[in-house]
Amino acid sequence: MNIALKIGIAASALLLLAACETPPRDGASETGADGLYGYDGDGANGGSIFGPNVSDRVFFALDSSVVNSQGQATLERQAAWLRSNDNVNVVVEGHCDERGTREYNLALGERRATAAKNYLVSLGIPASRIGTVSYGKERPAVVGSGESSWSQNRRAVTVLAR
Repeated sequence: MNIALKIGIAASALLLLAACETPPRDGASETGADGLYGYDGDGANGGSIFGPNVSDRVFFALDSSVVNSQGQATLERQAAWLRSNDNVNVVVEGHCDERGTREYNLALGERRATAAKNYLVSLGIPASRIGTVSYGKERPAVVGSGESSWSQNRRAVTVLAR
């Protein structure tokens, strides 16, 4: 085998290995009691941690971190579940749609996560059990450009803390 072919094969193998690597979470802004949380992340366990009858996410209007009445109802159901499972800690992930700068969306995602956390705290869940993280626009739930995609990406998702 000639040397150019061997180099090409080796380079291809390295590229394939690099493509399998898990990307770092360098876009995340993490907060909490210790500042470091592990989390299952946006339905990675196959759905809501709260079971089939309680959603793990609340949705927001464009450029807003105000929890609307539908979001409040969802968070009230989450709080009831958390009260009956007092050994469980959670992280609220804040997400945005693809519009806006990375920095703006990280800040907006943090405001969304904090708004959901604060509502849970107002319902009696200790703040020490709830962390927050912002992914901004880095982890869309639905890929696409248009209001049907964007509206599903403007969200706060409650996941298990590890």
